[in-house]
Formats: sequence, structure tokens, C-alpha cells
Amino acid sequence: MAHTHQLTRALVAAFFVAVSAFPTWATAQNGNQTVVTTEQVRAELMAYAPDGVDAGKQVWVGLQIKHQPEWHTYWKNPGDSGLPITLSWTLPAGVQAGDIAWPLPAKIPVGNLANYGYGDTVLLPVPLTITPQFKPLTGTDLQIKLQASWLVCKTECVPQDGAFTLHLPLKGSTALNAPNFDAAFNAQPQKLAGSSAIAIEGGVLKVSVDGLPAALQGKTLEFFPETPEIIEPAAAWTQAWQGGRWSAGVPIAKHRAGEPAALPLLLVGDLNGQRSGFVTTAAISGTWPAAGSLPANTTATPTASFTAVAPASVPTSFWFALVGALLGGMILNLMPCVFPVLAIKVIGFAGHGDDLRAQRSGGLAYSAGVVLSFVALGALMLALRSAGEQLGWGFQLQSPAVVAALAALFTVLGLNLAGVFEFGQFVPAGVASVQSSNKTTNAFLSGVLAVVIASPCTAPFMGASLGLALGLPAAQALLIFTVLGVGMALPFLALAWWPTLARRMPRPGPWMLTFRHAMAFPMFATVVWLVWVLGQQSGINGAAALLALLVALALALWSLALQGRGRRVIAALSIAILALLAGAIGGNVVHPVTTASTAGGERWQAWAPGKAEQLVAAGTPVFVDFTAAWCVTCQYNEQTTLSDSAVLGDFDAKKVILLRADWTRRDPAITAALAQLGRNGVPVYVLLAPGKAPVIFSEILSASALRQAIASL
Repeated sequence: MAHTHQLTRALVAAFFVAVSAFPTWATAQNGNQTVVTTEQVRAELMAYAPDGVDAGKQVWVGLQIKHQPEWHTYWKNPGDSGLPITLSWTLPAGVQAGDIAWPLPAKIPVGNLANYGYGDTVLLPVPLTITPQFKPLTGTDLQIKLQASWLVCKTECVPQDGAFTLHLPLKGSTALNAPNFDAAFNAQPQKLAGSSAIAIEGGVLKVSVDGLPAALQGKTLEFFPETPEIIEPAAAWTQAWQGGRWSAGVPIAKHRAGEPAALPLLLVGDLNGQRSGFVTTAAISGTWPAAGSLPANTTATPTASFTAVAPASVPTSFWFALVGALLGGMILNLMPCVFPVLAIKVIGFAGHGDDLRAQRSGGLAYSAGVVLSFVALGALMLALRSAGEQLGWGFQLQSPAVVAALAALFTVLGLNLAGVFEFGQFVPAGVASVQSSNKTTNAFLSGVLAVVIASPCTAPFMGASLGLALGLPAAQALLIFTVLGVGMALPFLALAWWPTLARRMPRPGPWMLTFRHAMAFPMFATVVWLVWVLGQQSGINGAAALLALLVALALALWSLALQGRGRRVIAALSIAILALLAGAIGGNVVHPVTTASTAGGERWQAWAPGKAEQLVAAGTPVFVDFTAAWCVTCQYNEQTTLSDSAVLGDFDAKKVILLRADWTRRDPAITAALAQLGRNGVPVYVLLAPGKAPVIFSEILSASALRQAIASL
């Protein structure tokens, strides 16, 4: 029995080492390139260092994006919809990247909405500061790595990213792209010396700006606030000149993102035949109107947007969220994705017999593993999101490499439970005896493994609380994650601590061996589910490659457990087969699907940023299903309520467009949409209709509640 715990301990440690190493490996695979080309854009990393690379020298890098006709990407404030371009740099010590010197954007009408962004060709320059502490590793060049993400849209939107690597010579001039950078520098907005101010009058921002060039007086200017979700980009607005002062009346967004004390502005006009920009920051005076209402004198046209949703199911009380976390953690023990891990814990718990001290120490260690793992995952998410990463709860199963690693882990555990091999056979007897004596550590690692596989199952019960947690201060957010872990560990802690409950546990005996062998099958069932999840991410070739590798892994473990002279030959051959298969087809496991449909059938269309808002603005009701292949509740709802003939008939009768946002693989656009809904996991179901408040449904989707909402359209 101890061998099962030893194996769990070793494999959990190896799993986390492998997962932590994966981002580095992935970056290496995608590196060594300066150009990324898709069907919509051509993105190229460029550099401009006319005097070489040294402290105090002028060094610029930039991402140039060439768009196909009618496609566009977004400015720092994308407008009604969309996402800004993000650049993440990896630079040697002593080299620092500045902010993007954003070129002048254009206003892009999309139906009743308006976005701010770029078409044709745009270069995003970024200055590099070379400090005296810079010490080149090679002595000949500066290695620059960039991970860029952008959303490119026409009528539909496609989230894309690219990894770029550029080697910039330290000596000599790098000025091949000088014309591109010179054009970008000449088109940069100028900072105004004059004063500017904004006064709030009802639902309108009254803007006044002094110090603009005299040649602009009397001309119509373009207005771009740098802070998103403060004004209605598509609404009608007014502007006028009083001598050298330019003024404007701009409608405030009905569902604004905040109430800033100052607003950075960009004004663009025709100066001597050239489109020129001028930036200023205007202090805001007056009282902001109540959120969610537009005064009668406002000319803004309300627009449907996910940011307009204020779901009633999101807890407004922090204490209520804590209670929900505790109950949700307890319910997690009943989820099918958690059951295989709990089987290991039951075997170990029964093995203690009447040893109350061992039961209590094991229960405490298991609880510590669960709680600390939830806190660690929560802290990791908070840290990454504060650094600009778009991650959601259950993010580990959005990586094909992690899914494959978990499938391998559960395959090995299942083979061990079935008696195919014992972990003690692979290590010296002295080491095995030392490991088997440390049952507390084994219990702790069982708790860690339970959280790794259980966390994606929390969203059905914890979606609102987790969404709230990620918007709270760090200390309060981590307290919610802690209580979630306490809830999951509480049943085992109670069983370990109270003798009355413990005495009701079956006594150790021959039944434990039968139970151990039977528990291998839930492990293998979990592998089936994980292979199916991987198939959604990497396609049929990826799933087939993983299955072949798992068979080869099983062969290798079986051969290592053989006895006799032939063991070495058979084991060497099986390990060689595993290695050859890993090299030949292993890449298919993490290779993304190129032609997979994420819409889920002809009735469903693929969700894209801004698509729902555009349909609602055109007068069409929309139902959005935020889902993922690894989400058990999502699949249950799709096979029951969302496949119900009466529900589908109601959708057809009201001409509701069905959109499916597939979050199986990491998608920053979907993560951002979930965050705007106050959620951080799937499933989430939203019904949007013109002139009506958006409706967010329960994670356990009820056909009657859904039909009632559709009938009210």
C-alpha cells in the first residue's frame, strides 16, 4: 500500500517540475524568428540603432503589422470593443524597454459601435534604455525576445499572438528600417503646452483645450480619450472654436469603467496637409452621474456590451463569498474529476486502522496540501494577472502539455493500483523504506494532486466568488482561496479527528487489495476524459499520439517489473520504443488544431469579441455559451438543457443567434469577456436582447429558467 503513496509523491513532484519547465520549452520552440504571418496580418520585429548598442545610445525596436484589406487591430483604448495590442519583452540584464510610442489611431465604425485602431500598415516603436550594467553574454550582439498578442478584426475577430527573436549587433549601425521608424517618429503626437479642463454637466463631458496650433483653428478635430470605457465612442458629440480655445461636448458612457480625476486626451487634425496629433491631460471637475443612467440631454446611443452586465448572482458581500467558498469546496469532493484522487486517500486512510494518531496526522497533512495548493494557485493567478497575463481559473488545463502530463500521471497511478508494478521495484530497498515511513509527506502530496485535478471543477459552484476574489485586494482574495481549500479538506479532516466517525471506517483486511485494484478503473476513466480534452485542443492526431505514448509508457513500466534474465533486454527495448515514439510523434500532442471548429455544430456560431454587441445593436437577440472541453458541467449542460428540443425550438421561434465561446485552449479575449462579466471560470451563460437588461443564468443550467427568459423576448 505504501508503494502507491511513494509513487504519488514522486510523480507529483516530477509533474510540477515538468509543468514549470514547459513555458521555457515552448518559448524555445517558437523563437529565432522576426516575422509571423497569418491570413490576416504580417507582423515583423524591427530595430533601429544608428549608432550601435551602448549606454546612452539611441536604440529603438518595434513591431510592424501589415493588415490585409478591411482588417484592423486596436489602439491602447480599443473603443466599444476589441483588445489593445500587448508587447512583452525578454531582455538581458541592464536593458530596459519603455512604453509603446502609440501612433495616431483612426476611428473605425462597426454598425452602431465605434472602435479605435489601425488598418493598412502600422509600426509600434518602443525605446530601449541601455544602462552601464548591460554586459553582453556573447560580446557581439544583443538578443531581444518579444511575445506579442493582438486581436485582428473585420466583421469577425481573431485573437493571435507571435514569438519573435532579434539579434542586434553591438557595433556598427542598424538602420535598415530607418524610413519606417522615421515615419513613425514624424507621426507621433506632440504634447500641448496650453491648459485643458473637463467639467461634468449631467451626462456630458464639457472639454476645453488651449494651446493648439493657430493653423488648426476653425477645423474639425478627432477626439480620442486614452482611458477606455469613459465616453460613448459611437455617440454624436459637438465641438466648437472660441478664438484659440477648442471645446467639445462628449457623452459619458452609460456603463463607464470608473470615475477618473483626470483624463489623458489625444486630438487629431489636419495641419498643413498632414494628419497631426496633440496630447494633453485634462483635470475633471463636477460630479459623475449615477452609473447605468444617461440624462435626457445626452445624445449618446446606448450600446449592448458585456461591460453593461451587473449579474445578480455575483456576491456583493465578502462574507457571503466566504460561505459560498466553504460550501463549494465541500461539494468538490463529489465531482467525478476529483473521485480518482480521493480513492488513493481512502486506501491510505483505511490502512491506518485503529491508529488514531496516524489518522489525525494524515488528515492534517492532506488538509495542509489542499489549502496551500489552492492558495498557491490563487496567488499565481493574481501575480500573473497583475503582470498583464489573461488567465482564468482552471488555466492549467488550457495547456496541452499539462493535460498530457496529467494523463500520463493517472495512467501510471492506474497501472500501480492494478498491480502491474510497484514503485519500490525501481529504487533501492533502503530508499523505499525511508519513503514509506514518511506517510505525512505522502498525505500532503495527495492533497496537492487533488487540487491540481480538482480546480477546473470549482467553476460551477464558485464562478461568482472566484470572479469577485480576483477583483478584491490580494489579502481578501487569498482568504477566499484559503476557505475554498478548507471546504474541500473538511470532510477528511473531520473523519481523521473524531474517533466516532473514524470507527465507522472499514477495518484493514483482504478487501483493501480488491478495492485497490478496482480503483484503477476510475484512474483509467480519468485518462479517457483527459485524452478527449486534448483532442479538442490538438485534434485527432494529438489524441492518437498521446494514446500511443501512454501505451508505450505502460509497456515500459510492465517490462521494468519483470523478473529473470530477459528483464534487461525487454526493458531496454520498451524504453527505446517509448523514446523513439516521443521524438517522432510527441510534437503532435502540443500542436494546436488548425482546422477545428469551435462552434459546436451548424446551429452554433463561434463567438468573437464584439460580435454579440454588433448583433444586438442590429436588433437580434443573442445567447452566449462560455464553455470548455475540460469543464464537466459545461458538457453536461450541452448534452441536456442546450440539446433540449423545446429549448432549441424556443430559440428558433425568437430568432436567437447562438454563440459559443470555447475556452478549451487559452484565449485572452474570452478571459477578458469573462472578467467583464464578473466571472473567472466556465460555464457562463448570457442572454442579450435589444432594449433589455442582459441575463446571466446559473451554472447548472435549467431548461425552465432558460425557456422563461426566452419567452420574455
